[in-house]
Amino acid sequence: MSTVGISEIEEIKKRIRICDYLCVAELFLQDNFLLERKLSFDDVKPRLLGHWGTCHGINVAYANLKQYYNDDQNFSFVLGPGHGYPALNANLWLDHALEKVDQKATVTKTGLKYLCREFSWPDGFPSHASPITPGVITEGGELGYALANAYGLSLGHSEKTIAVLVGDGELETATAIDSLNLHRLLSASKNGKVLPILHLNGYKISAPSIYARKSERELNELIRGFGFEPIEINGDDTSEFQTALEKSHEALFYIMRTEKGEGGPTRYHESHQIPLKNAKTDESELHILEEWLESYRPKELFEEILK
Repeated sequence: MSTVGISEIEEIKKRIRICDYLCVAELFLQDNFLLERKLSFDDVKPRLLGHWGTCHGINVAYANLKQYYNDDQNFSFVLGPGHGYPALNANLWLDHALEKVDQKATVTKTGLKYLCREFSWPDGFPSHASPITPGVITEGGELGYALANAYGLSLGHSEKTIAVLVGDGELETATAIDSLNLHRLLSASKNGKVLPILHLNGYKISAPSIYARKSERELNELIRGFGFEPIEINGDDTSEFQTALEKSHEALFYIMRTEKGEGGPTRYHESHQIPLKNAKTDESELHILEEWLESYRPKELFEEILK
């Protein structure tokens, strides 16, 4: 858990690109998963179902936490926005965790095809996190329980550190906001350390989120009122993220800012689910999808992984 150098920062950025690409491929593609030829209508799934908008932020948090905590067996990651399952699925696949419960999900070219083709596919991976995923204990469509689950995981395990990513829309639920009080109740030394990370991307589904519309001072004072020390993070500044993780305080609360749908062809309200809904039939949208996928430079990304 030391300060990372330039090479480590580049590895974090590369991992984010890999997982962002995998998210798009999971959502859209039934063939031609590495763009080895020009994208066609036949390569696009007949039914496009899933959520893109929160995926980049999940990948940012996951990559940075993984780098910082490395192989610490006492570290756990809890994901609140379960509808961002393409991102969780991508990261578990890349870490060889998915293949431990599904032998077809190998980190190979065949496994990549399986990962992407089977997402939101009959008898395949669901569009939301579900108990078939390693470590998932609740269905991901209903928001609000992540903080409570994280504090529950910490009970009686003083050796544990649990980072929990909470969506800004999710924090508007009564369960999530009330769970912030658990910090006061469970701060005994016999319990583990919980690190809440608020993913502030500005929107809940297609409507502006309340917390994104508060001033920085107002939001920070709200968090302090629950007994936390707020730490602001520009999610796409990897050095800043790693520096923030090095801060020591009894009760840190990270506020990670990324734009909704960042990296995609549309942002904000249009990006919550499928940004290019007519990519299967519209030539213009198909071309935009191809450019979007190519922007990640997949051949470069997967050259070493899929040897």
